[in-house]
Amino acid sequence: MDWKEVYEPGDSAVLKRQAGRCMDCGVPFCHQGCPLGNLIPEWNDLTWRGEGRAAIERLHATNNFPEFTGRLCPAPCESSCVLGINQPAVTIKQVEVSIIDEAFSSGWVEPEPPERLTGKTVAVVGSGPAGLAAAQQLTRAGHTVAVYERDDRIGGLLRYGIPDFKMEKRHVEARLRQMRDEGTRFRAGVEIGKDIAWDELRARYDAVVIATGATVPRDLAIPGRDLAGVHFAMEYLVESNKAVAGDQVTNQISAEGKHVVVIGGGDTGADCIGTAHRQGALSVTNLAIGKQPPEARTEAHPWPTTPTIFEITSAHEEGGERVFLASTVEFLTNDVGEVRGLRVAETEYVDGRRVPKSGTERDIPADLVLIAMGFTGPDRPELESQLQTQFTSRGVLERADDYQTTAPGVFVAGDAGRGQSLIVWAIAEGRAAAASVDQYLMGETLLPAPVRPTDIAIGLQPA
Repeated sequence: MDWKEVYEPGDSAVLKRQAGRCMDCGVPFCHQGCPLGNLIPEWNDLTWRGEGRAAIERLHATNNFPEFTGRLCPAPCESSCVLGINQPAVTIKQVEVSIIDEAFSSGWVEPEPPERLTGKTVAVVGSGPAGLAAAQQLTRAGHTVAVYERDDRIGGLLRYGIPDFKMEKRHVEARLRQMRDEGTRFRAGVEIGKDIAWDELRARYDAVVIATGATVPRDLAIPGRDLAGVHFAMEYLVESNKAVAGDQVTNQISAEGKHVVVIGGGDTGADCIGTAHRQGALSVTNLAIGKQPPEARTEAHPWPTTPTIFEITSAHEEGGERVFLASTVEFLTNDVGEVRGLRVAETEYVDGRRVPKSGTERDIPADLVLIAMGFTGPDRPELESQLQTQFTSRGVLERADDYQTTAPGVFVAGDAGRGQSLIVWAIAEGRAAAASVDQYLMGETLLPAPVRPTDIAIGLQPA
């Protein structure tokens, strides 16, 4: 297996038929299922008519980066598709990515520099989807924007968290070229809070947008956690992405020739599975503490809500074993302090809690364990000490309805304020936060604000 994207471009005739199916809908709900408010029926109709340039204009009207969402978003819009009531939904995500891919190959994605500069400056900290969306919107509004990223390359999670088999980095580079040509400035390898203090950054700029994501991983505090060979998933994925990019990674965490166990059944866990396969793992086992979801929508998740269903990604199709209702009890050691296995038990529900069921323990071999149990929030110490920002009980930055934190002139967008969420929410919040920053700097704004910080469910739109 190579590192190229698994899914090849779709057949144009099939995509055109799918886009045409959208016209069978009377009252569309798909654009309400999307936090960006994408005008899905409009660009589906234009695709069906063969008007690709007009389609990308409608797509870009609400989404800065359809090449990212078309590959990485779980498509809540498809769960809201009216046809999904009694038949398969329109393959909206595939149509979306076909529109943007054609636009890039045809030269239709061009820089949109501002007509005039406002003289105002904005620092965006974090170059993931929320930060890039905020930066592009603010640059186009005429502000001078600098994006700071602590890693050595721009892109955040898009760069180092997503394996190339899901999205090749050429897509990130293409969009960054457009943004540079529009005037956005990028500062990689600069960690705010350490290289530049947060309060110093605030003093340099008229406004600051925090878009650092929820980077603190959820740990598993059980015996043996400190053994060699037990790592957080993101440690593993970052090193792999750097190696695939051609970097020399000293003592790289590798699955080659090892029995690999991935703890956590989400997207990050699936990324670890696919990466381990490509590195030549002897076996890959994926443990999930909860029940296996149903294969189809149940009465508990009626249309047009987003259902919890059993998903099989390309990484799962490539091999490995998935085990549900598995609680990890202990990491087992060999004679030299390395992990050699896991002791797991069946999960049982007691007073609403998931706990190991006594008497069901068993051992499974493991030379490499990857913890992919999600993230708890952004890094806090420097923000609290240098900006005196406040955090909620959920561990994310407290913010008002205009995305402003408790520090005046400092705004937050994406997972740092929402908590771990979807890429489509990150882009939507980046766009909305940009509108609030523009309003703060200029007293008025024409930038769109698709979501509010208080929107907590797919489909909620501003009044």
